[in-house]
Amino acid sequence: MRIVWSIGDINGIGPEIILKTFLGLRETEHSFLVVGSYTALEYYRKAFDLPLELEPVSDASAVADLCRTRCRVLPVLSVAEPETITPGTISAEAGRIAMLSVAAAAELCRQKVCDALVTAPIHKEAIALAGFKETGHTGFLGKLFGVTSPTMMFFDPVTKLRVALATIHVPLEQVPLLIRQMDLAGFLENLARSLKTDFGIDRPRMAVLGLNPHASDGGVMGSEEKEIIVPAIESLEGVLQVEGPFPADGFFGAGRYRMYDMVIAMYHDQGLLPFKVLAFDTGVNITLGLPIVRTSPDHGTSFDIAGTGKASERSCYEATILALSIAGNRKKTELSS
Repeated sequence: MRIVWSIGDINGIGPEIILKTFLGLRETEHSFLVVGSYTALEYYRKAFDLPLELEPVSDASAVADLCRTRCRVLPVLSVAEPETITPGTISAEAGRIAMLSVAAAAELCRQKVCDALVTAPIHKEAIALAGFKETGHTGFLGKLFGVTSPTMMFFDPVTKLRVALATIHVPLEQVPLLIRQMDLAGFLENLARSLKTDFGIDRPRMAVLGLNPHASDGGVMGSEEKEIIVPAIESLEGVLQVEGPFPADGFFGAGRYRMYDMVIAMYHDQGLLPFKVLAFDTGVNITLGLPIVRTSPDHGTSFDIAGTGKASERSCYEATILALSIAGNRKKTELSS
């Protein structure tokens, strides 16, 4: 398999965790490539005195042979070189390089030059300063591939917890309307297909969380459960193993997530708050619904420790391992179909 990492924000911890992840994986049978900035990666390699060599490349197709013959060498395909590197600061230049890197790396996967994309953390304010309208990976990749509603999912390899979000980065006041407008049953069916194709789970058990406190207590605190969520679940009876809606607090507090292969949260913080409490260092972000495999560490740019050498590569490492697994599962599915 061939993995491509997009460099992320060059003033954050992205370059550091990529370099450290490569050190842990360089002697495997897989090959690796970074798209972004040779200058930035070399800056951090020297700063932390890491025992590897970087090699600039202009043709990604030659990467596999290079990695097989020289496992200590990490190839770098540059999209731009920065005028300055200032760890811990927000800059339009860093935002521009980050998004150019994502676009170029995604194109390598589209062309099947690479098998999967792992994106290092980006900074939304830096990207906005660079003039990009889409400031997040999920929406940006969705537009690149013409996918209107890619799904944001999170996986922890330690607890095996999986959380998918019915709505993503939207103001809380918009969530009820979006839930009413979406095809929730179709969303659940797509999740089940992804679990089968990407994770090899033929009959996944899925738990759906309620939108309102206490899942509305029978309609006392909202009507979305009765009018939208329950009918969607009932329509899938005999087709999928879906249960709910569950009150989110009691569901996670009692550890009921252990009984399911996937938990569906109605909005961002409902799913991400418990997930990050349980899997802050090991969680992985996956974008479902794209024609390519994309994973990411489940954390941000960590400007407070950027450039210090203190960043943990664990989440980036797990994101890379998961990308390899999903890419392998998809290839098996293609061969068997």
